[in-house]
Amino acid sequence: MTGVQTCALPIYEIEQSKVEDVITTTSGCAGFCAREPMVTIDILDQPPVKYGDLTQEKIREIFKEHVIGGKPVEKYALVVGSETTY
Repeated sequence: MTGVQTCALPIYEIEQSKVEDVITTTSGCAGFCAREPMVTIDILDQPPVKYGDLTQEKIREIFKEHVIGGKPVEKYALVVGSETTY
């Protein structure tokens, strides 16, 4: 199953939920091909968190705990904070 296929059902469920202020988008290469599928959660006034090696169950857990509950799921996190280097 590809990353897009793995993420498709949970993302569809999130989009159909009654949760407001959630936007789902696709992205280009993040440089972590071996850790796909991945998702990045950006919440206002919090550092972004990139999660990797995802399954449908992990995506649902991340949505519930991080997006709804405000608590990052550290056991799945690859990167916390800015990924940009200067």
